[in-house]
This record gives sequence, structure tokens and C-alpha cells, in this order.
Amino acid sequence: MEGAVIAVFAILGMVVASFLNVCIDRLPNNESLFFPPSHCPSCRHRLAVKDLIPVFSYLWLRGRCRYCRIHIPKRLLWVEIGTGALFAYLYWSYGLSAGLGITAGYGCLFIVLMVIDWERGLILNKIVYPSMIAAILIGIFLPGSISIFLLGNSLVLLPPGIAQAAIGGAIGLGISLLIVLVSRGGMGWGDVKMAALIGLVIGFPLVFFTLIMASIFGGLVAVGLLLLKKKKRKEAIPFGPALSLATIVTLLWGTNILNWYLGLF
Repeated sequence: MEGAVIAVFAILGMVVASFLNVCIDRLPNNESLFFPPSHCPSCRHRLAVKDLIPVFSYLWLRGRCRYCRIHIPKRLLWVEIGTGALFAYLYWSYGLSAGLGITAGYGCLFIVLMVIDWERGLILNKIVYPSMIAAILIGIFLPGSISIFLLGNSLVLLPPGIAQAAIGGAIGLGISLLIVLVSRGGMGWGDVKMAALIGLVIGFPLVFFTLIMASIFGGLVAVGLLLLKKKKRKEAIPFGPALSLATIVTLLWGTNILNWYLGLF
């Protein structure tokens, strides 16, 4: 029975991912998320229900539009698979709880931010600012719904209480702002706002862990792209994907990783 419910949540995650892909495609272009209905961006043909079945439709059509045979971006498939796996894992971890809903919501948020910045080099205010308000409200009304653990002699909540969220947001903003001023362009202003959002979501002290991990991820990606000659040495590489990935990792396993690390000393 448990396995069947996990499978249901995996399917639910794939369905939600279809909407995330719509957000990724339309929000940067200031398009409505609901009108016109789903269509091929190349031939503009309206898609039938059989064309919109998550994962299955892509595989059945072999990654091509049914009507014009243009390639469908592989990103649609990977977002659906990744979000489905995320939802299944979260149900397995939290069951039906507030922690499941909050973490799934944040996971979807940072998947959208990650892909838009990777593809377009944009971190949209229309996503970041409302998300900041949501994080503050969650900090006020639902602190500690995901997990509670001890760090030294301090009790740390995730999601953080409003005080921890405010401190985390200030730290994320301050550190990223300092990097922008010192490096003179090493980080974009969108990354600054996103770091502040991450601080509100993760709170103090996990914001330090998240920013350090993002720097490691960003460095690894940069080296990999340079070695594969996908990017030139002086070409800008979006940092938002690294920030997003580090935040998702922190939401899922940050407490365990940090406690394991502290246990080494």
C-alpha cells in the first residue's frame, strides 16, 4: 500500500511539473500561464490531451511534436522526471504533513528559478518577491514544520521561525551584496535577491551551509563547462542554478549533512 501511495505522489509530481514547464516557458516572456492553452511553440498547433501526458507523451512521440515533427526540448522530460522523483521522496520522508507541502512547494519554486536562469540568464522579480512574502508568512505561522534538530546548544527550525528567517535573509543579502561590490560583476543583482530569498527560506545558520555549497556547485559547473568547451573563459555562467540546487539539497538533507559534519569534531 505504501508503495502505491509513493507512486501516486510520483505521478502527481510529474503532473505538477507540466505546469512548472509552462511557468518556465511563459513567465520570462510575460505571457499568461493559462491562455492560450498548451500548444507547440513552433507550429502553434493546440496540443491534445494525449500530447500532454507527463513523461509518457514525450517518450511515445520520441521527443518530437506530433504535428510538425520539430524536436521538443529535453528539459520538459527532465523537469517532469525530477519533480516526480522529488514528490515521491518527500512523501516517503514526511508522509502527509505540513513538511511535505512546504518542501514540495519550495522544491518547485527553486526548480523554476534554476531552469529559467540556466536557459535565459534571468532571475525574475515576479517570482522572487512574492516568494519572499510567502517565506516570511511561513516563518510566522509554520516554523519547524519540516524538522527540528540541535546545533550545539541552539534549537534550529526548518522552515525557520521569523527571527531566524530575518537573520538568514540579511546574511544572504549581505554576503552576496559584498561579493557584487568586491568582484564588480562576479555576481548579478538577481543573484543577490535570490540569496536573500534563500536566507528567508533556510534561515540562520543553514544559510551559510547553503551558500558555501552553492559556491562549490557553481565552481564545479564552471570547470566542467570550460573543459567541455561549452563556455569561453570570460563568458558569464549563471549562478542561480547552483543557488537553487544547493537550496534543494539543504531542504532535503541539510540537517543530516551538517550534523554529520559537526560530528567529525
